[in-house]
Amino acid sequence: MECHSLPSHPADILMSFSLLVAVFIQGEIKHGPELCRQHQSITLTWCSRTFYEMLNFYWSPKNASYYGNRAATLMMLSKYREGLEDAQQAVRLDDTFVKGHQREGKCHLSLGNAMAATRCLQKVLELEPNNEPARQDVVFCMDRALELAPVCHRFKILKAECLTLLGRYPDAQSVASDILRVDSTNADALYVRGLCLYYEDCIEKAVQFFVQALKMFPDHQKARLACRNAKALKAKKDEGNQAFKDGNYELAYKLYSEALCIDPNNIKTNAKLYCNRGTVNAKLKKLDEAIEDCTNAIKLDDTYIKAYMRRAHCYTDTEQYEEAVRDYEKVYQTESTKEHKQLLKNAQLELKKSKRKDYYKILGVDKNASEDEIKKAYRKRALMHHPDRHSGATAEVQKEEEKKFKEVGEAFTILSDPKKKTRYDSGQDLEEDGINMGDFDANNIFKAFFSSPGGFSFEGKILWKSVFVWRIILCIIQLPPFIYGKTFRFLGSFPFSPVAPCSILIRDLVFRTHSR
Repeated sequence: MECHSLPSHPADILMSFSLLVAVFIQGEIKHGPELCRQHQSITLTWCSRTFYEMLNFYWSPKNASYYGNRAATLMMLSKYREGLEDAQQAVRLDDTFVKGHQREGKCHLSLGNAMAATRCLQKVLELEPNNEPARQDVVFCMDRALELAPVCHRFKILKAECLTLLGRYPDAQSVASDILRVDSTNADALYVRGLCLYYEDCIEKAVQFFVQALKMFPDHQKARLACRNAKALKAKKDEGNQAFKDGNYELAYKLYSEALCIDPNNIKTNAKLYCNRGTVNAKLKKLDEAIEDCTNAIKLDDTYIKAYMRRAHCYTDTEQYEEAVRDYEKVYQTESTKEHKQLLKNAQLELKKSKRKDYYKILGVDKNASEDEIKKAYRKRALMHHPDRHSGATAEVQKEEEKKFKEVGEAFTILSDPKKKTRYDSGQDLEEDGINMGDFDANNIFKAFFSSPGGFSFEGKILWKSVFVWRIILCIIQLPPFIYGKTFRFLGSFPFSPVAPCSILIRDLVFRTHSR
């Protein structure tokens, strides 16, 4: 079988090698010929070669990443000494190459050199302070080193510091306490104790340990930086709390935002700051921003009950009842108190209420609307959706308007009756399988509402061919008397005009208006 030549450029080799690995992983060597046509550098012959042959082509004299990748390949082949050489060459070419330092450290560790591994991993943490895998590797290295030197305080401090940054505060405090029992003036151990308290949101106690560490060793840079951050964080948070108590919500928002920028690594304190800022946003009626802040607080600390409570309340205010129920369920699962049970029950009731007809929305009024506002809203919506007004529309439109007209009548029936309205608002109708509407007829409600003591009635199709007659009447009332007759005769000339049947009412309105 004819085989194409192997690639010579490192980038081509990297691409070819990636494709080769994909073929091996999927177990589809049968696709080798097709792969060969797509990428001429790979052939079936090459697919049968070992990683050792591949390494001869994986080389570039000036690119750190190629040395780093080749080191990773050698490590997979358990060739740690050769991998160490490539990793060291990679970091010589680029001292900021994090993966190079990390791989060098792992090679040292595999070869039994824990101290060298620790130096490499410390460099990783200097370049990437939040590199969690590197912290875990340091803890592992220190455990191996402590097997050889069980009383070495330096190893213990490094392990305790990484445990703190990993959030394992009890373990870190235990290590620091062991050191302080032997050497109460150990500045590093005091710093670790303070750091644990700082990240557990016990800032005042943390500052005391940082100050004590600086007394023991004034040039302790980590303790100095941590002490400065702790004091600044506490000051901003306290100022924000005071502004909130004073009702100065804009200032409180600004101060909490500034506090959040001081130390992104202090998870617990920042979670509280986000929740506090969410409360401020809720006071400012910025409910979406309040929900976002509470969500950020929960991301930092998923056990923070207060953030769930605040977010659930905002969800309720924005009528996102399903989300509110989920948050209250989380709260009740965590703390099964009577108060939380009642909050969950209320949210579940609101969710049920949201799935029934919203009579307030149908009439277009607020839930606190007065009786007069409800009547005005009904009058407006009933006129808007009455079937006679849409007699010339398509069958589909007529059907839709008739449905809306019935809903408007149903809404008015409930909201205009104090007892029914109370049961509807409280959700009692849900517990009793809804409010019994009996032989409800929207037209009867309409006739009763618009009936006149003088015998005039908006019945049948008298008025609804031209609802704008009221506007015409109002205009007529403003006209001089000698024009009335001409106006009536003009309107009466149209076959659809309701003026003839309504002439008595119109004359009565005109007379009463101009006789005042």
